[in-house]
Amino acid sequence: MALRLIQIKLPDTAYDSVTELIADHKFVTTWPDHHVPGQRILQLVEPAEACEAIMDKFEQRFQGHPEYHILLLPVEAALPRLPDEEDKNKSQQKEAINEESEKKHRVSREELYSEINEGLNIGSVFLAMTILSSVVAAIGLLRNDLAIIIGAMVIAPLLTPNVALSLSAVLGDMELARKAAKTNLIGLSISFFFAVCVGLVFDVAPDTPAIAARTSIGSSDLILALAAGSAGTLAFTTGAPAALIGVMVAVALMPPLVTCGMLLGEGKWLLSFGAFLLVAANVICVNIAGVATFALQGVRPRTWWEAKKARKATIKAGLILFILFVMLILILILAYYKII
Repeated sequence: MALRLIQIKLPDTAYDSVTELIADHKFVTTWPDHHVPGQRILQLVEPAEACEAIMDKFEQRFQGHPEYHILLLPVEAALPRLPDEEDKNKSQQKEAINEESEKKHRVSREELYSEINEGLNIGSVFLAMTILSSVVAAIGLLRNDLAIIIGAMVIAPLLTPNVALSLSAVLGDMELARKAAKTNLIGLSISFFFAVCVGLVFDVAPDTPAIAARTSIGSSDLILALAAGSAGTLAFTTGAPAALIGVMVAVALMPPLVTCGMLLGEGKWLLSFGAFLLVAANVICVNIAGVATFALQGVRPRTWWEAKKARKATIKAGLILFILFVMLILILILAYYKII
């Protein structure tokens, strides 16, 4: 796991009271803040997975203090070289913070929230990437070209909004949930609208293998969506290249969505409905897997009252997702026995 620099601004009068919090940390520097007299700047270099516990302790001690401020920064390199992270962890095995961080193996809650929230901005780049991915996906489906379809997945910006929905359920953050739902809805709507236009202009052959494969739901589709949601969430929590993992989430969502729109534009209502059910099932599975993965990774609110709120929100979100998932399972059974 990469290193992080924790920079903490404290009043001079409070510095002596936090010495026990940093006593066991080897890589610590501190100096007076020359811009603001009476304040001190404290810096710690720690593994990314250890930062959350350290920041929580300072937040608990100084929350609401007007002169308290904390920043978390990535460390690209350090000279002289720091000892290996593994050796450092071994030397601090008795420290509670490091013992807890070894169980998590993920970035801090604050870093995770900041990265995901930043990716929800609906700007020109997001809109352009959504439209371009729809264009490429439509061409790939019409030509039955797997390579082109994969190319569309590379540029589709669908990972962050779905991961954000899962995180909002775990943290009980309704503002994040609304922002994620808005971004997700806009992205999916743009892709769907463009796909309908393609179906109105071009001839769409429903028997094309790439299209026909996305007009019905199978157990393998649900497994794929669950795996995609879990992989996407792990990419964020462990600091892995999320753009690469996002391809898998896009595979579960973009091709069936574009297929649904094109078939609707072509007037193939029943086949379009089958593709729509596949999209709905995949969205639900991606979010169920995301919530479960965040929970298993130990992502939770910092304080007990936030945890209580988040627990209620998670139960409600989980119940809604479970009901929808059961409904889709019933549809899958009905479709399998040719009842619909």
